[in-house]
Amino acid sequence: MTVDLFDTQRGQGEGAPLADRMRPRTLDEVVGQDAVLGGGTFLRLAIERDAIPSLILWGPPGSGKTTLARVVAGSAQASFEPLSAVLGGVKEVREIVERARGRAMSGRRTICFVDEIHRFNKGQQDALLPHVEDGTLTLIGATTENPSFALNSALLSRCRVVRLEALPDEALAELLGRALADEERGLGRLQLEAEAGVLEDLARAADGDARRALGILEQVAHHAARAGRPLSREVAAEAVTAPSLRHDRAGDAHYDVASAFIKSLRGSDPDAALYWMARLLEAGDDPRFVCRRMVIFAAEDIGNADPRALSVAVDAMQAFQMLGMPEGRIPMGQACTYLATAPKSNAAYLGINAALEAARTQGTLPVPNHLRNAPTRLMKEMGHGEGYRYPHDHGGWVPDHYLPDALRGTRFYEPTSHGYERHIAERLAGHRARRDGGEEPGGES
Repeated sequence: MTVDLFDTQRGQGEGAPLADRMRPRTLDEVVGQDAVLGGGTFLRLAIERDAIPSLILWGPPGSGKTTLARVVAGSAQASFEPLSAVLGGVKEVREIVERARGRAMSGRRTICFVDEIHRFNKGQQDALLPHVEDGTLTLIGATTENPSFALNSALLSRCRVVRLEALPDEALAELLGRALADEERGLGRLQLEAEAGVLEDLARAADGDARRALGILEQVAHHAARAGRPLSREVAAEAVTAPSLRHDRAGDAHYDVASAFIKSLRGSDPDAALYWMARLLEAGDDPRFVCRRMVIFAAEDIGNADPRALSVAVDAMQAFQMLGMPEGRIPMGQACTYLATAPKSNAAYLGINAALEAARTQGTLPVPNHLRNAPTRLMKEMGHGEGYRYPHDHGGWVPDHYLPDALRGTRFYEPTSHGYERHIAERLAGHRARRDGGEEPGGES
C-alpha cells in the first residue's frame, strides 16, 4: 500500500496509541540521534541536499527506524511504499516496482521502506536488487540484526548502513514531556502535572525504547487521571512493572554482552564481570552457557598461571547443574570473581594452537625410534623403543628429545612469569638448558 508522506497524520487519530500520535514528522522533532542526524553528519547533509541514497537503518527496537524512514521520505517529497518483510514477498516487491516506474516517468521518486528486512530471504532480496541499482526506487530497510550477517552482500553494497542507538534517558524524558504537554496529539487535554523526577523514572523504565516510553506514559497518565491524582512517582510505581532488558539470545545483544563479560574477566575486573554475568542471567540466557564460557576462559586466559582456576570453573558448572536457579548463581558468582582476580596467561592456549598448526603443515612426521611402542619381539628387533630412558629411574628427568627430528628445538609452550606459571617457567628453562647442553640424566626434576 502506497502512503503519501504528506499525509503525516495517517494512523494518528485519537484512538491510535500515543506512540503513533507522537511520531515525529520533521527532523527537528527527532530526539536522541544526534550522532547520525546532527549538523554536518552524512545523513543530515544527504537530506538537506536531497541526495538520499539507499539506506539500511540498524538499531534496537524503539530507536526510531520507521520514524526516520518516514521523515526522510517526507523531506524528499517522495512516495512512501511500506513493505513488511514478514508479510510481503516477491509479488509485493514487483507491484511496488511497477508503481515506482509509473511515478518515475513523471519525475516522482519512490522510497520503498522494508521493515525487518533481515527476514527477507535471498530470493526476495534479489528481486529488489536490480531496481535499487537502476534507481527505480530508493530502498530504506530497517533491521534489529547485524546487516553484515542478515543481508546479501550485493544488496548491502548498494546501501549505506546507518547505526541508530538506543535513546538516552535524557532524550526519552524530553519526548515524554513533549507528549504530556501536547494537546493536539499528546496527553495535554488531561491537564496533568508531572512531579519532579517522574518523567526521568519513566524514561529509565523504558530502557532506551521510545515506543515503550510513550506506552508507559500513556498507561500511567490515564491511571492518574482516572484516580484523580497528580502524575507522581507513587502513581508511576503502581502502574509500571520492572523493565525487561534489551537482549536477543541469538543476536548481537547476546554476543555483545557475552563479549563484555569475557573481556572483563580477562581485564581482572570482578565488579564488571559480575555485572555482565548478571545481565546475561537477567536477560534469560541459559546459565549453562555462562558456565561453559567460564570453563573455556579458565583454560584459555588463566591456564597454568593458576591451575586451580579450571577446577573452580568446572566445579561451579557442576554445582549449578545440581542446584539450578536461583541458588546456582552463588557458585557462579564465586567462580566469576575467582577467575577475574586470578593471574592471567594464555601460554597454554597459544601452545596448543601452534602445535596444531605444526601438525597440519608438517605432514606425518615419523615418531623417533626410542619413543615407539615395542610390544613384540619383531618390533624390538626393528629398534622400536631402543635407547628410551625411563625418567623415574634417573631422578625424574632425562635430557632426551621427544619431538620428531624435523621439529627438534621447536618451542610451542612459553610460560609467562605470572602466578604459578613463573615456577613452571623457571623449571622448564632449566630442563631445556640442560637438555640442549647434553647433560647426563640424574639431576633434579
